[in-house]
Formats: sequence, C-alpha cells, structure tokens
Amino acid sequence: MPTLDDFKQFDFKVAQIESVEPHPNADKLLILKLRVGDVEKQIVAGIRLHYTPEELVGKKIVIINNLEPAVIRGVESQGMLLAASDETSLSLVTPERAVSSGARVK
Repeated sequence: MPTLDDFKQFDFKVAQIESVEPHPNADKLLILKLRVGDVEKQIVAGIRLHYTPEELVGKKIVIINNLEPAVIRGVESQGMLLAASDETSLSLVTPERAVSSGARVK
C-alpha cells in the first residue's frame, strides 16, 4: 500500500490551458499547451472524445508537474492532467475557486 511519503513525491500544480490542437496521429488525443506559473509545458491527453479545443482554452486544470517526459504517438508530453471518469463520462479536475497558474495542490 502506498504511503504518504509516496504521495509527496508528486508535484501537483494548477495549470492554465493556453491552446489545444488535435494530435495528428491519434483520434482520441489532444495536445495541450499549458502555463504553469512562469513555465510553458505541453501535455498529450486522451480526452478528445469528451472535450473540444474551444471548451478547454482558458480553463485551469490540475496536473502532475514532475513526471518524466514521455513521447506519445510521436509527440512529447511533459506531465499528466488529472481527470475523473466512469463508464460514460470524463471530467477534468479543476480548482473550485480562482487560483493562480502554478499554485501548488496539496
């Protein structure tokens, strides 16, 4: 069973979505350009069946900020967004109130 120390290894941050484009090599993936405080990042996420680019731009989401970059279908992803899902829907984890991009989630 994971411990609290295991959990503390992850750096959860609020990120603002600056732009979104469909992944050129995958029907279910989107490429999100994010601002995390003063840093720009890119995340590839399998949310294309649930969100359009237009409804994502400007939204603040919660990401795991310190994952090792991974190449997903030829595009680098520099983190992972958090989402809840069940058999029929998916919902991004977002801050309930206004907080700045880069805010730590704990």
